[in-house]
Amino acid sequence: MTTTSHPTGQFERSERTKLRRFPDRANYDRDEVYAVLDEALVCHMGYQVEDQPYVIPTLCVRVGDALYLHGSAASRSLRNMNAAPRVCVTATIIDGLVLARTAFNHSINYRSVVVFGEAESVTDPDEKLLALKQFTDAVVDERWSEVRAPTTQELKATEILKVELLEAVMKVRNAPPADEPEHFEDDTWAGVVPVGLTFYPPVPDPALPDHIQPSATLTEFIERERPHPFAGMRKR
Repeated sequence: MTTTSHPTGQFERSERTKLRRFPDRANYDRDEVYAVLDEALVCHMGYQVEDQPYVIPTLCVRVGDALYLHGSAASRSLRNMNAAPRVCVTATIIDGLVLARTAFNHSINYRSVVVFGEAESVTDPDEKLLALKQFTDAVVDERWSEVRAPTTQELKATEILKVELLEAVMKVRNAPPADEPEHFEDDTWAGVVPVGLTFYPPVPDPALPDHIQPSATLTEFIERERPHPFAGMRKR
């Protein structure tokens, strides 16, 4: 698989990626943008066909300097991409609930990425298979090696779209409540409730024989200690 090489560590700012509200929250660092895309398993893809806009949720995975989107070959919305390849893809991770002293200042802490580009259907069998491997391993580490690979018919039934990562911006809120000083003495708790992804013990398929237990890889993935989702909050 080949993707465009980018020697710079920053995305170039464009009229579409320039933040006009809270511009200090903008981040164009390629590594940090990629970190959000790698963590966000689900993204939303927006596009327009004739006069009708669509926004659909879909699995996403990054490979190099390209973002891959997963869907069914029978999907009407994905079939329409051939007629309207320009897309806007967004991914958001919620890191905390911001509880302020006033209703107006309630918010969330988050990391979000917006990508602008053109989506193309992946037709090369090797590239398609590699993308599917990345999707599978993005759900659970090394899961691909534990399951049967897709058949030729399953590959035909799967649509993979590719968006080169040429134009993107990250927006971040990582701060305490933005209350005004006159409210600091209010008798109301204020702060941030951290939010993170939690995995619970796996529930077996009812058709699974009793002697088949979760693999060591799956068990380690579920039990892995993950970093505090909001340990590095910026001070006021």
